[in-house]
Amino acid sequence: MAGIYESKLTTRVDFPARARAVASIPSLLRVQGFLSAHARRQHNPGICDFTLGNPHQMPQEAYVAALREQLEPRNESWFAYKTNGAEAQVAAAQSLRRLLEIPFEPEDIHLTTGGFTAIAMAMKAVADPGDEVVYSLPPWFLYEPIITEAGLVPVKVRINPDSFDLDLMAIASAITPRTRVVIVNSPNNPTGRIYPETLLVKLAEMLDLASERNGRRIYLLSDEAYNRIVYDGARFHSPAEYYPYTLLAYSYGKTHLAPGQRVGYLALPPAMPDRDVLREILSALQVAMGWIYPNALLQYALPALETFTIDVGQLQRKRDRLYEELTGMGYRLHRPEGSFYLFVHSPVADDEAFTESLAARNVYVLPGVLFETPGFFRISLTANEEMVERSLPAFAEAIRLAGVG
Repeated sequence: MAGIYESKLTTRVDFPARARAVASIPSLLRVQGFLSAHARRQHNPGICDFTLGNPHQMPQEAYVAALREQLEPRNESWFAYKTNGAEAQVAAAQSLRRLLEIPFEPEDIHLTTGGFTAIAMAMKAVADPGDEVVYSLPPWFLYEPIITEAGLVPVKVRINPDSFDLDLMAIASAITPRTRVVIVNSPNNPTGRIYPETLLVKLAEMLDLASERNGRRIYLLSDEAYNRIVYDGARFHSPAEYYPYTLLAYSYGKTHLAPGQRVGYLALPPAMPDRDVLREILSALQVAMGWIYPNALLQYALPALETFTIDVGQLQRKRDRLYEELTGMGYRLHRPEGSFYLFVHSPVADDEAFTESLAARNVYVLPGVLFETPGFFRISLTANEEMVERSLPAFAEAIRLAGVG
């Protein structure tokens, strides 16, 4: 699959180098190629779609009601330009206080059109073109395009393949005097790992030492899109609890399984040094990056959206069903602690070939090469329960034909 998704760019010099660099990223080309192929078949009857974190059942009535409640305008400026809505900021800050036991203030919340722009804004706020951003593989597959578009340099390291934890030694070795940002994603997409408190404390200590050695602060960007999607009563810990130079990016699209409704935020912990200056920078970027505030309707609805989530128990039941069945068939995988995903060892080295064998049986998953980690595939738990049950014979047949099950 990877070989057919190649850049169509020529050597013409009349397009900016940065734009050409973004359009030529191999991992992005693979993702775009896969999405294009998937778009042609996703509505075929009878398929089992485990590819993206998209909904496959009707949205919760509470979510619909929260939006419907705000459709009727209260005044003539109801749908006028909106910046950071005060009530939305208060609701988000109070929610973070409850979740992390950190006294976030409403002014710490910078509302954005989803997690994408929160991540991009964070990097542009603290890094200059040419600075380096360190992140771990397998990654969310759009880190590199966002980094490159900002004029920054992606630096990739591998996680611990046995525990799916961050490899702190690898991160330390990757840090140079040009390092400005380290990205942490927990609960992790695609592995489902929640990084333990002990690891985050060691990471904070390492970044402090590296910053002192460089004579320049290294910021930590915590991608917490799934921080409400945790299983078995697990306690989620944010790097912001241990490292004051943390920028926290969040998206409501995961919490409510509504990724097409673009609303999120970037939050600054109260212990962040020079927080007042950074607040001013972020406020300017919200405008300069294209008025990236969420639309008015979503801002009005946000206080209600903070009062509930999707049915995490249902996700956990699907996780348990797939985990037990797949391990029983001979697949190797960790039981995820959070997020929407199972990250499964491919029974054969060529994960693209194996995922195509599943696709031939109307079961669609994402191959590990899309996450720059060959030899795995990702299953999204947002598939509905009927899809889960229909997929089991196909998973069993595919591993049997691979000579493993």
